[in-house]
Amino acid sequence: MAISFELIKTDPETGARLGRLTTPHGVVDTPVFMPVGTQATVKTMTPEEVYDLGGRIILSNTYHLYLRPGHELIREAGGLHRFMHWDGPILTDSGGFQVFSLAALRKISDEGVMFQSHIDGSKHLFTPEKVADIEGVIGSDIAMVFDECAPYPCSYEDAVKAHERTVHWATRTRDHLAQIGSDQAFFGIVQGSVVRELREASARALVELDFPGYGIGGLSVGEPKPLMYDALDWTVPLLPPEKPRYLMGVGSPDCVLEAVARGVDMFDCVLPTRMARHGAVFTTTGRLNLRNAKNALDFGPLDPGCGCYTCRHFSRAYMHHMFKTGEILGLRLATIHNLRFLLDLTERIREALAENRFAFLKTQYMEAYLTGG
Repeated sequence: MAISFELIKTDPETGARLGRLTTPHGVVDTPVFMPVGTQATVKTMTPEEVYDLGGRIILSNTYHLYLRPGHELIREAGGLHRFMHWDGPILTDSGGFQVFSLAALRKISDEGVMFQSHIDGSKHLFTPEKVADIEGVIGSDIAMVFDECAPYPCSYEDAVKAHERTVHWATRTRDHLAQIGSDQAFFGIVQGSVVRELREASARALVELDFPGYGIGGLSVGEPKPLMYDALDWTVPLLPPEKPRYLMGVGSPDCVLEAVARGVDMFDCVLPTRMARHGAVFTTTGRLNLRNAKNALDFGPLDPGCGCYTCRHFSRAYMHHMFKTGEILGLRLATIHNLRFLLDLTERIREALAENRFAFLKTQYMEAYLTGG
């Protein structure tokens, strides 16, 4: 196997898991948050800075890299690790979500998806086999199978179609990998919208295909958080305990804690970098909008409990000034803080799991985050 996963401990109170994921480019302790480098960069950060913040595995996106700069150029560069100067593990999303959310026009069939690029309108066909081949060229340590992500809300019929097509495409991906002799680690993706019978059917069907890990997709797409937690409650118990579980596209602190408590091991989200570009940051007492006038005379750090570079050296007043004047440094400093905040949270979670105090950490943290202190 291209990867291996060791389940070190399971919290008896909650089901949260402490684990270790071994990949061709390094070992990753779980639970883990993966900074998103959609287009071969974590926005405003150098690879060394991401590592120094605590990042050990990053995510890139097949759809975006295929369109620009193109997977053949990445092949010529010697693979994505060398192209972007990142020596650690990389996970690539299949691009399924982007095809359905960004493409101007698309036609879905059992064969695949014909779509127009959101960049120049050019037409492209993604099939499960083609996506697997592209991810093979990119050279990611973990690759996600091509799936159909049902939007929220959607009809029951559309949810059924997305679930069935995702399983069909996952089967084709598995067969294609066997045919070409690939040992790249591909994760199946559980779909099924917020319908219990579909989530359970999807999980069971994908487990039968015996992938080395499983993504939980189609959540955090607009549904209320309680529905997302319900979907996790239905799905996670059906996934093999000896394999990693990855909740796709989720990264707010409260959702991470709730998902860890349900046995999820891996997370990614554009939220920390996207929030930073819009002048918002995480704090232990909730989200802080740096553009608000109340910060103009606040000379305290973004978060008193944070030890990141930004909090050690700059005040809320300075950051307010950065965003009011449109200075690029503000984007970098806010990104440093937000990434470190989530990476620090998962470090604290791992420490709490090792010391049998995760339930206490979750209760204490959630009370401060959701109530403002």
